[in-house]
Formats: sequence, structure tokens, C-alpha cells
Amino acid sequence: MLVKLPTRPPLRRCAVAGAAGLALLGAGLPTADAPGPGLARFYDQKVTWSACKGQDMPKDLQCGKVTVPLDYGKPGRGTLDLAVARYRATGESRGSVLLNFGGPGGQGVGQLAMAGQDFMGLTNGYDVVGFDPRGVGRSSPVSCGNAAGGALDATDSSTDVADPQAVLDRLREAAAECTEHSGPVLPHIGTVNAARDLDVIRAALGDDKLNYLGFSYGSRLGAVYAAQFPGKVGRMVLDGVDTLTEPLSEQGVVRAQGQQTALENFLTWCTQDIACPFGQNPREAREDVVRVVESLDEDPVPTDFGEAFSGQDFAGALAQGLYSRELWPSLQRAIAQLLEDGDTRGLEAFASGGVVLPPLRAPHRGLVDPEDVPLDNLPAALMAINCADDPDRPGAAQVTRDLGRLRARYEQASPVFGRYRLTQVLMCYGRPKGTDFIREDVKDLDTPRMLLVGTRGDPATPYRWTVETAERLGSSAVVLDNRAEGHTGYGSSKCVHRKVDAFLLYGTLPPDGSSCGSDHGLK
Repeated sequence: MLVKLPTRPPLRRCAVAGAAGLALLGAGLPTADAPGPGLARFYDQKVTWSACKGQDMPKDLQCGKVTVPLDYGKPGRGTLDLAVARYRATGESRGSVLLNFGGPGGQGVGQLAMAGQDFMGLTNGYDVVGFDPRGVGRSSPVSCGNAAGGALDATDSSTDVADPQAVLDRLREAAAECTEHSGPVLPHIGTVNAARDLDVIRAALGDDKLNYLGFSYGSRLGAVYAAQFPGKVGRMVLDGVDTLTEPLSEQGVVRAQGQQTALENFLTWCTQDIACPFGQNPREAREDVVRVVESLDEDPVPTDFGEAFSGQDFAGALAQGLYSRELWPSLQRAIAQLLEDGDTRGLEAFASGGVVLPPLRAPHRGLVDPEDVPLDNLPAALMAINCADDPDRPGAAQVTRDLGRLRARYEQASPVFGRYRLTQVLMCYGRPKGTDFIREDVKDLDTPRMLLVGTRGDPATPYRWTVETAERLGSSAVVLDNRAEGHTGYGSSKCVHRKVDAFLLYGTLPPDGSSCGSDHGLK
């Protein structure tokens, strides 16, 4: 049966979301590449393709669905449908290459519809396929309703350090609301199950091996797949490589630092323009951004939807817009609209998750029917998946004792993004322990060689994570050093784009440790 979700309630645009009641993942993992008991019917299905439904969907994009078990440990107890989309190969097809656009929580169908032209070179040999992972987009999307907004505010309150118990109470309430609004998929969300879904999709497409291009979080998904199904790995590329070992709390600090550096680079660029809303002095501009965040937290701006746009919404919008230099002009205009006219629409497009993989066109939600996908689905799925993937769970006593220290550490990492990132860590409080499979078992892979791309100036996945993950995966990993800025390299570097396509299409790997210099991006 298709998992049915409750009627969508009004939603806060930039909530940081999660849920309670996540099941312990990792049970019943496959020990070989053959399907487990009761799974044959899922592996025997074929995708039925038809024209994609939705506003502005490209005419040459085809859509379908793949049915997977809700619970791989009990495959007879319910199913869910995963949305898939493809551009057909222009000539003779050698199979499919699957894309994951990151997040976690990024929609593969909508992103492929928006950014399809960036992957047209791959249609010289492949059907190019995107998919919405479980809990994301059109695949039984999770949501937290209005609750996550209250949880977000809990860490912004001026009394949160003085009264950490109040923070914990609000986080528990928000988690309960996430459970209520997300439906039966929530206890079965996470990368371990998503990787098993990936193998069912591979089989439904008729491919003996998985050819795969994963960005950011998509690198984690690809690595987990390779650990579970080493004999099914074809040509695999991981771009913007995620960590497999660092706790979520450490990841938050690293990402806050990276985004602060990207913000300072953006402000240096912006202040060279007379139209920069922060003036022409970079140091003063940095101070102005902090003041804007504080001011909006104290007095949020109303939006067209009657909801409030806070300083943390502003920080979330900045975080998305800083992923690529190609987005900077749009981000500058959106900030100017807010500061000059009180117009939040441009920043809301960033904050709502309209941008996942750069470079896309301007943020745009027209390709996604809001009646089908809750507006908070990206942050809700992001938190649910990250928490399910992380085995660390601080108890109430530890949070109460360490909240002040944690907040100071995060704000030292970034006065703009520190609280925003800390909230994402705190949202895992009170949930069952996540899987330890990723940290313990995704290593020393026995697979064909795969390509890992790391970008030196990446604000979200630092280059050292690429090196560390490559060492962890073993001799199968080949590293390409992209000496540029921005999150991931394929969409912004001609050199990276060529080398990735050459490997996926022809099996030609660059030498391990080779590099690409900075260029002006794709045209």
C-alpha cells in the first residue's frame, strides 16, 4: 500500500525539523548482494514511465515510481512509492546513471527538472535518473507542522542558557509534532534504508550495476550503498564528500565555520558594488549582518503568508545562498529587498530550500506542487535523516550542563550561523539512538574504483573530509582536488565536469591526487 499522510497543516518556512520515535536502523542489513527474504517481488518490478505531472515540467522528462518495503526487516508490512524521473539517452543506452542532489532532503525529481541541462552530456550514454528518497518530496514526505518553529525559537531565547530545561521541553514538544505530521515513514527513514531503496531502484531500471553521481549528502548515501552492495557498484562519483565518522555536534561547528568564511568572502565581493545593501566597508558589513540577525530575532518581519521571518530564517537563507558564487547576485538582491522594502520573498525562496545543488537557476518552487509537498519538507527530512544516521544521543543532564558552553562554542565559530547550526544538533535530543552502521562498517570497501571530488573552498563539506573519507574507504577511492570555492564542483567547474563525465561515460579516471584549477564555471 502507498503510505498516506495526514492533511498538511500551515507550515513555517524555515523550520529546523526532526521527529521522535526513530527506530534503531541497521537491523536486517544485507550480508550479500542478493535480495533478502521476502524482497524478490520488489526486485522483479519494472518502472512504468509517463509524462511528468506538474507546473512547468520539461516535456522530455519522464516520471514513474518504484515500490519499496516500508520496513526491510518486515517487508510484508506495508510499502511506499518512491518518485523517479529520467531523461532518456540520446543514443544507444548502456543503462542508467542515478543522481542524488544532497541535503539530506533534496528532491531528485524537482532538481532534475530544474537543472537537467547540466547533465545532458551524460545522456550520450545513459538514461539520467533522479529520485526522491523516502520521506522526501513526492516519496511520502515528512513534515513537522508548526512545531519546529517553536523548537527553533527555543534556542534563540535570551533565557535559553539560564533555563535549559525549558529548551528541552520545547524540543520534546516539537519532536512529538513531527511524529504526528510525518506518518508511518518516519521510523524507517535514514541513509541505511535509503541505500537499500537505491538497490531496488537499480533493479527496477534493469541495471546490473549502479552507476551513480552523488552530491554532498549524496556522497554519504553512495558510500553506504557501496558498503552494503559492493558487488553491485558500477561507476560511482561522490562530489562534495561528507564525513562518515564525525559526530553531528562536530559537523555543526565545522559547517558554521565554513559558512562564516563563505559569508565574509561574499561581503568582500558585495562591498565592491555601490549597490551592496551593507555599504562598501567589509568589516562594517560583517557587523551589520550580525545586527540584522539579532534585530530580526527580536522583531521578526511578517510575510505574505502571515508568518514571521526571523533572524534564524535569515541565517538559513544566507546559508543556502552562499553555496555558490553564481548565486551571490541573487542573494544580494534578496537582501536588498528585505532591508530596503521589508520584502522577504527573495530570501524565503532561499530559506525554504529552493537551492540544494549549485548552480541551479534562480530559486523556484513552481516545479513542486505545494499541496503534495509540505513547505518544510527539506529541513524536516534533513533533521530526521541526520539524526537517524548519528548514534550519539546526549541525555538531559548533559544538555542541561553543557548548553551554555555549546552555545558559546557555536557562536565563536560563527556569530551569524552558530545558533542556527546548534539548533540542528539539539533537535536530535530525546530520540532513540541512531544507527552505528555508517560509523562502524562503511570502510575498507571491496569495490571498483570510485571518484571522490573535494573542493578546497567548500563551505559545507570541507576538503579534509574528502581526504579522510578516501582513506577510510580504502584503495578503491580516487581523489580529485578542486582548487576553487563553492559547494561541490561538478556544476561550477568545467574541469571537474569534464573529468566526471569522462569517468561515468568511458571509465577514464584521473590520477589519484590530481587537481582542477578555479575557472569561471559552466556556461
